[in-house]
Amino acid sequence: MDLIFLGTGTSVGIPMIGCSCPVCTSSDPRNTRLRSSLYISTETFAFVIDTSPDFRTQMLRHGIRRCQAVLFTHAHADHIFGFDDIRRFNTIHQAVLPAYAEAPTLRDLRRAFHYIDDKPSTLGLYRAQIDFKTIESTFTLGDVTVTPLRVTHHGSHMTGYLLEQNQRRMAYIPDCSELPDETVERLRGIDCLILDCLRYRPHPAHLNVERSLAYIQRIAPAMAYLTHLCHDIDHATLEATLPPHIRIAYDGLALHL
Repeated sequence: MDLIFLGTGTSVGIPMIGCSCPVCTSSDPRNTRLRSSLYISTETFAFVIDTSPDFRTQMLRHGIRRCQAVLFTHAHADHIFGFDDIRRFNTIHQAVLPAYAEAPTLRDLRRAFHYIDDKPSTLGLYRAQIDFKTIESTFTLGDVTVTPLRVTHHGSHMTGYLLEQNQRRMAYIPDCSELPDETVERLRGIDCLILDCLRYRPHPAHLNVERSLAYIQRIAPAMAYLTHLCHDIDHATLEATLPPHIRIAYDGLALHL
């Protein structure tokens, strides 16, 4: 299972519009962050988690030509508003693509993209063709087993994901204010944990550095990566304080599990 961090930034991206802080003006490319999204591929299947407003740029930047499905964590703008550009993969694969989400997220997604369904436009318009699928339990995407994880995102409906392939286990939780005990237990000893870490100060809807590191200590993954970062966090400064098994994700970081 191969992973590419397509984006690792919070909802406004980094640099932020109209900001001249040290991170927004940094020459370190790891401090330039598109909105958060993750690409997962195996020899037989490829999919993306969330379609950020930067989706088109992310696909072009990494030369991605395979995307056979989409998973959605939740329906906030920074995680769904690139969805329309998925239509190029309908053309590439000559197929209707499945989009998976839990019921509340799927309802909001279909409201925002009310013109998208699983049939071609009767007027010949170039529109995405999507088979919307409600997640109710564990399912498979190609040779990857996908399990939804219950997490809290300031009262919003949010789904984390546990992905398993060839006895390797990784989890992706980009937006989170709390992990229930049952989710912590489910993830203990995982190979790779990718977890929300917005900033140093507390935030009502996201984990900050202190709380994210506390969850990582409880879960004890082999490796952990912090994502969904705002401009408060300078990559090199924070990473220099972390143990070797905890790294800061950055746009374009590729991992092989």
